[in-house]
Amino acid sequence: MNIIIVSKRHGRSRMVSSWVLAPVFLLLLTIVSGLGYLTYQSLTPEEQVIIDAKATEEWIDRVKSQSEELDKTRVYTEEQINALRVRLAELQARLTRLDALGERLVDVASLDEGEFDFSLPPAVGGPESGGIDYTPPDFVYVLDELASQIANREQQLNVLNSLLGDRKIQAETFVAGRPISRGWMSSRYGYRNDPFSGKLAWHDGVDFAGKDGTDIVSVASGVVTWAGSRYGYGELVEINHGNGYVTRYAHCKEVLVEVGDVVKKSDIIALMGSTGRSTGPHVHFEVLLNGKSVDPAKYINRVARF
Repeated sequence: MNIIIVSKRHGRSRMVSSWVLAPVFLLLLTIVSGLGYLTYQSLTPEEQVIIDAKATEEWIDRVKSQSEELDKTRVYTEEQINALRVRLAELQARLTRLDALGERLVDVASLDEGEFDFSLPPAVGGPESGGIDYTPPDFVYVLDELASQIANREQQLNVLNSLLGDRKIQAETFVAGRPISRGWMSSRYGYRNDPFSGKLAWHDGVDFAGKDGTDIVSVASGVVTWAGSRYGYGELVEINHGNGYVTRYAHCKEVLVEVGDVVKKSDIIALMGSTGRSTGPHVHFEVLLNGKSVDPAKYINRVARF
């Protein structure tokens, strides 16, 4: 290969062989390569690499920390779910006991089974209204449903308890039974021959004869309104039972209660004697309704239906 060189000054040309210029090209190539190497060596380590070791370590530590946090969150979530399962089991056990208690009370109280049916879910309803279209997790729905059932059962039991309480009060204040634990009826209610004068006279109560000192009991719960001597009655106990009912127990040997005392059905209130206008140990028993005497016989054999 030959190279032609043209001179501007004289306008002449010369032919130069490529072998003569080869050392020049080699020199230029060596200079360029040297400059490139020196430039590379002059760069800082940060400029030589895109990601250094320090940044890599920081990222590794951050990933490790996030992994540990994730593990902690997973453990905490599992613990919470287990706690919810335990709580759910407790609520189900409570509901089972409430249902059993409710059914037992309904049976004991002889109530209509349709009124308090603890085997059926609570009846609910109401007009549809707009709301958020949201489907809660299964366990949340179960807990809400269970809480609703427990609230319904507690409401039924409160009503039932109130009903039974009213029935108990009615049963306690229900005038019924004999005023003595031992003895026999010696005189009935109405007209009879007076034991002192022999004339026909009205008798406001019934008499129960027995052994001196026999217990006299209250035929119903109430409040003592008289406890002491009274003309014709001797030692007298009078009890107000409410609803217009008052009972009297006369000719007592000893009075065991005081005015204002609250007595229960079958409580001993006095001992049988013969005080006042009496021919022997007995108790004169009266029943008054709204201030008027009534025949005690129908209350003596009265049967409560509650």
